[in-house]
Amino acid sequence: MKPTDSGVRRNPVPSLLKSLMNDHLDPGYEAAAKDREQGHSRPSRVGRQLWIGIGALLVGLVLSVAYRQAVERLPATEQVQTEILRKVHQVEDSAGALAGTRDGLTLRVDDSRDAALEGDTRGAALLDRLRGLEGDAAVEAVHGPGLTVTLADPPARPNLSDSSQRSVGGKAVVLDRDLQAVVNSLWASGAEAIAVGDVRIGPAVTIRQAGGAMLVDNQPVFSPYMVSAIGPPGPLQTGFVVSDAYLRMSGVAQLYGIGFSVKEADDLHLPGAPVRELRAAQPAETP
Repeated sequence: MKPTDSGVRRNPVPSLLKSLMNDHLDPGYEAAAKDREQGHSRPSRVGRQLWIGIGALLVGLVLSVAYRQAVERLPATEQVQTEILRKVHQVEDSAGALAGTRDGLTLRVDDSRDAALEGDTRGAALLDRLRGLEGDAAVEAVHGPGLTVTLADPPARPNLSDSSQRSVGGKAVVLDRDLQAVVNSLWASGAEAIAVGDVRIGPAVTIRQAGGAMLVDNQPVFSPYMVSAIGPPGPLQTGFVVSDAYLRMSGVAQLYGIGFSVKEADDLHLPGAPVRELRAAQPAETP
């Protein structure tokens, strides 16, 4: 039994193919013809240019007003900036004067203490003990031969977006852990006194970064960072060269272009650290 032709379902002709075969003109032409028949017309070239001119005039007016307001505010902004800088300089001068007064009073106190204690044997012994404690607290300025280790930020590279660079704010720099490692290695190598820049390293002194600035004992120091260590130059250099900090900084210098150098010095002068505020004390046990 064969199926009849009426039962066979044929594929319909696709509408797109049918429209291509039957409609030879794009529908847009027919719509444009109807618009012309109804009296509709596109804006003339003159009309378009007029609207463009009006728009450009409005944009120019807005920009002119914004520029005029910015120019009028500029003197006030510069005045505020000048006033802020003046206050900053005043505070810096005041802090410098107070620091000088403090140093002068400290010397007077030391002289009075020495004069009072040097008169007898017990006072002299107590004075020697105090001087030893002050040396341990790094409050006295010292000088002598030693070693200087210099770390410096590299010059800016053309491609600061290179993810292989260790950076702060997109710029490869010396990090606080680099200075910490160098200082700790110098102590371990036999250093008797250390300073970073003009800041003496003593008890409770920290080295850290804040906002891209290097702070040593909460005082800003800037590149190049010079770490000065007083001690026997030969043994000090020998111990430091074989330390992990030396190997670390040598590798960092090769990879990132950071400046790193080690030199012996015949006579280094290190300042004293500020005297810490005494918050608690107790009598020493009598031997």
